[in-house]
Amino acid sequence: MIDVKEMLAEAIKHKASDVHVNIEMPPIMRINTNLAPMDLPVMDEKGIMLMLEAMVGPDKVAKFLEKRDLDFSTTIDDGSRFRVNARFQRESPAISFRVISNNIPSLEELHLPQIVNDLVDLPRGLILVTGHTGSGKSTSLASMIGAINKKYKKRIITLEDPIEYALENDQCMIEQREVGSDCMDFASGLKHVLRQDPDIIMVGEMRDLETTSSTITGAETGHLVFSTLHTINASQTVERIIDIYPAAQQNQIRAMLANTLQAVISQTLFKRIDEPGMIPCTEILLCNSAVRNCIREGRSFELPNIIETSKQIGMQMMDHSIADNYFKGYIDREEAVVRSSNPSKMEKVLTKEGKATHQSAVVATASATSSKATAKQEPAKSEKSGLFGKKK
Repeated sequence: MIDVKEMLAEAIKHKASDVHVNIEMPPIMRINTNLAPMDLPVMDEKGIMLMLEAMVGPDKVAKFLEKRDLDFSTTIDDGSRFRVNARFQRESPAISFRVISNNIPSLEELHLPQIVNDLVDLPRGLILVTGHTGSGKSTSLASMIGAINKKYKKRIITLEDPIEYALENDQCMIEQREVGSDCMDFASGLKHVLRQDPDIIMVGEMRDLETTSSTITGAETGHLVFSTLHTINASQTVERIIDIYPAAQQNQIRAMLANTLQAVISQTLFKRIDEPGMIPCTEILLCNSAVRNCIREGRSFELPNIIETSKQIGMQMMDHSIADNYFKGYIDREEAVVRSSNPSKMEKVLTKEGKATHQSAVVATASATSSKATAKQEPAKSEKSGLFGKKK
């Protein structure tokens, strides 16, 4: 049997983001998007089940055998944490580990647009971070909660499956509830959270009708609510939420969403070429009156055009972000072209002429954003002393 803690410690040593364990092969690490086998024995079914039991105990193993899927988190001796999924494939067990950093990066360290910093100052509404699995949604959410934790004295309640980043009380009072142990499911946790005096609610994922409905209701009652969806852009996000509801309720949810949605941040990760690591490219939708009208009237297909023509207030198309990171020397040209929504257009943008046009647009947008930031009121002085006695 492979010692699971030694295996995960080796993955941390190699700065892996994931470890996958399947039968008839050694454990596999993912390092900066590339898969590499670990110098460990080939796994068999018995070894994987013993590994699972060592992490969760016999009771949860029995639950796994019944449900055929199990999500949980685990920690090794150096404090490194992992999000874990166990499942069956071809009647054999398999396990995937996702490394969770102990340090929550700042929004600046993540290279997220400045407008994301401004969103954490909102008093209420719904903010969605979307993207495919492994696109950094949880990290971005944790960074946004961390920014609030440093600036304001708020009560924050999170519902997660499982808990990923351990958030420490600083300015804010934070409660983290894990689905399956602290509450039965997202819907159950959301049903009671409004009675727990939250200022800010973070929901790990809007995965079904009941959870989606409760999340939007939380934003509608005057709370600032963060959540995630597995969608790749802003218009698809709006359509996905509306399509969750039965046809008879869709006009009502359009109105509710138009009133509560504040922003959609869609992101995907690119491998950096200037240094080891990953960098996000983002699409940003901010809900101004034009966006709210489109949502209310079922015209989400117009959202890309609104984003394209609203750069001066911080909106951004994904392809613009990809081009920006390419010109900064962060990402590879071929990957920028292949992963854009319009490769032939991106080829033209990445020329010298395209660079000049792009940089002119960036300067104009930065100037407009700077003027907006200058006019913005500074946080009150009283917010700077820690709620728990910590000094800044």
